[in-house]
Amino acid sequence: MTRTTLALTLLLTTTPTLAAPPANVDGQRIARIATGGEAANWLSHGRGYDEKRYSPLKKINDANVGKLGLAWTHKLDIDMGVEATPIVVDGVMYTTGPYSIVYALDAVSGKLLWKHDPKVPKAMAGEGCCGPVNRGVAVWKGRVYVGTFDGRLVALDAASGKQLWSVDTVLDHAKSYTITGAPRIVKGKVLIGNGGAEFGVRGYVTAYDAETGKQAWRFFTVPGDPKLPPEDDAMAMALKTWYGDGWIKWGGGGTVWDSMSYDPELNQLYIGVGNGSPFNYQFRSEGKGDNLFLSSVVALDPDTGKYIWHYQTTPADRWDFTAAQQMTLADIEIDGKVRKVLMQAPKNGFFYVLDRTNGQLISAKNIVPVNWASHIDLATGRPVLLPDADYADGPKLIAPAIIGGHNWHPMSYSPDTGLVYIPAQETAAALEAQKEPLFIPSKAVVNIGLNVPDLPEDPAIVDKISQSWRGRLVAWDPVKQEARWSQEYRTIYNGGTLATAGNLVFQGTADGRVVAYAADSGKLLWQSPANTGVMAGPVTFEVKGEQYVSFMAGWGGTFPRILGPLSLAAKVKPESRILTYKLGVKATLPAAKFDTVPLPPPPPVTLEADKMPMARMLFNGFCANCHGLNAVSGGVVPDLRYLTADKHAQFNAIVAGARAERGMPSFASALLPEHMEMIHQYIVKRANDLKGELEAVKAAKGTGVLLPFQGGVAGVSQSTALCR
Repeated sequence: MTRTTLALTLLLTTTPTLAAPPANVDGQRIARIATGGEAANWLSHGRGYDEKRYSPLKKINDANVGKLGLAWTHKLDIDMGVEATPIVVDGVMYTTGPYSIVYALDAVSGKLLWKHDPKVPKAMAGEGCCGPVNRGVAVWKGRVYVGTFDGRLVALDAASGKQLWSVDTVLDHAKSYTITGAPRIVKGKVLIGNGGAEFGVRGYVTAYDAETGKQAWRFFTVPGDPKLPPEDDAMAMALKTWYGDGWIKWGGGGTVWDSMSYDPELNQLYIGVGNGSPFNYQFRSEGKGDNLFLSSVVALDPDTGKYIWHYQTTPADRWDFTAAQQMTLADIEIDGKVRKVLMQAPKNGFFYVLDRTNGQLISAKNIVPVNWASHIDLATGRPVLLPDADYADGPKLIAPAIIGGHNWHPMSYSPDTGLVYIPAQETAAALEAQKEPLFIPSKAVVNIGLNVPDLPEDPAIVDKISQSWRGRLVAWDPVKQEARWSQEYRTIYNGGTLATAGNLVFQGTADGRVVAYAADSGKLLWQSPANTGVMAGPVTFEVKGEQYVSFMAGWGGTFPRILGPLSLAAKVKPESRILTYKLGVKATLPAAKFDTVPLPPPPPVTLEADKMPMARMLFNGFCANCHGLNAVSGGVVPDLRYLTADKHAQFNAIVAGARAERGMPSFASALLPEHMEMIHQYIVKRANDLKGELEAVKAAKGTGVLLPFQGGVAGVSQSTALCR
């Protein structure tokens, strides 16, 4: 053997095989998912560009799912709402928790590889409708991308978590812009939208170069000041559908706060657009015009951001019927012809099937009871409104309520069954227009232009109301536009779904479980406790021949923050963690704990009765976003009716920013001291209301005061009651 041959032999036998670089994902890998490739991985938010949330893995199937056990858990840093879909690439999981904290973990063991905290200011918590939640990351060519709650887009090194670049996506820092959605990456561009329509912002979606962070393009969803030239032809077209100046004062809304999908063959990017600002159509646009592109699906050229087509699900939206919900792409046979379709179930209660090549409506049918429209006219594509849909002339009971017939919780589509699995919900609420808008030029102020009536405190009455709000998992046939099967839940706001080739549908529930159903029949095959409400969409992946299923668990978001007494029916508290399962193991989950405190004796009400309606409007405008409409919290953040004597004494100082570092934003620039005291007096009134009604319940039933998470509303979690 020659010296050269020996050296070459030693080199070949001693040099280790280099592992693939972490997060080594590009457009070709993501596109392969649509044709059955990359079965082991979950490479993009909806798994692939088509957002089907379907996996071809079937080692876990309808025959053996009963043997599924807990493999590992990982506790997240902050116990608040968890909404992220994990990304899993070649055995590494990338995900997020509250306040946009990013985690990278070994997908087999749950071992933390690195963590990145973007240091979102805690005072930002009050500047988003639904808390400092985050729906996950995107990965691309060795990098991890996250949108932070305070409006930054950050690129991280996938191997270390080190920040590579950060850009500010916020158009106007005088407004309450946020980011809660997951980025998508198309053709080397990172796409991100913002939240904030409830706070009076102007919506847009922006594309940034994945390598440098340089802005490539921005598409606005509603027009700007008509005194200025429109940004493009799309804005010139949209401007003709707006009237008055209310939308100029309040931005118009239309934020792209969640969903996007992409068709590589058509080279079309689809964005889902949210609600108007304010909700009240009379204030926003003098009660006239369709207000494009609110509540619309819009197709864009991903290279330039130019408008291609749109379909508006709810013209002239006045009910918060966003179309920011997931858009699923599929090729399905309709009337003997294979159609390229886009499917969406927005908040308005209808399920839409569109031709994604041009936006033409193919069909639409309600998936839950609706009373604002009789049907969708197939000729015009428009809803046919019913008389009671307009609350401008007095209070009206509207179904669905503003929380929607389907909210952000992702649905899934199985090509095996041809069914879409939708976390649907039956809701209704009374809406009443405010007599005049509350125009206050300040951040963290909600002005929807509506009044919502007080809910009673009697647990029996609240329970009766909550029972009329039903959560459902609906297996929907998009061709026949009908339900194949459904499962009912204790309450609304149940988690997103995952469909697999193992004839399974996985879902987390608001009442603290993770479950699996037979995809074809809806039979319950497996369930396991989660200790908390599960809202996010689960994922499945494979490492070294072993299939896993992971859920992001943690209760929070709009429902428990704003609709307090109704959300207490779920009987859970926030407890944020990752839960990962596989066959044949039995790890244990720590028991959930529910500490409670009694209602402190409230001080007397001193505000004159004729000023209380104004105090109530101020509370709902400034405080309800976190602490619940009409001062009834769902247990995720403090219930202000339980303020102790010392906190009553410090109330104005706290409102003025004394606890900003703990998540209570300052309203010193927006509220005069007398306004702060009016809000305080409204809280005092609501505490006395609660005290009296609970005493009446106790006297009538003779069973003592009910505690929370045991079916009542008489106590609050120790951790949330005292944290501020």
